[in-house]
Amino acid sequence: MIAPVQGKVGQPATFEGYADDYGNHIVALEFSLDGGKTWTRQDTRASNPDLMIHWTYTYTPQREGVYQLKVRSVTEDGRTSPFAAVAELHVEG
Repeated sequence: MIAPVQGKVGQPATFEGYADDYGNHIVALEFSLDGGKTWTRQDTRASNPDLMIHWTYTYTPQREGVYQLKVRSVTEDGRTSPFAAVAELHVEG
């Protein structure tokens, strides 16, 4: 679970969290704002596999409403997280 974020239309909102795969090297994090239809990838190959990865993702909403950000990790053997973490963005005008 990632803490919800409050935002305003036209202003960047930043999510942040940590990822860990317990000894498996995470080589990328993927983010989706359309229910998992498309994913934006952030390369993390330079990370230390023995430490959690601190990540941030910034999005600028263009409309009021509630958005859901899904986040998943990808390991060096190509596995993705079976369940994406979800955070909400509550946007006001």
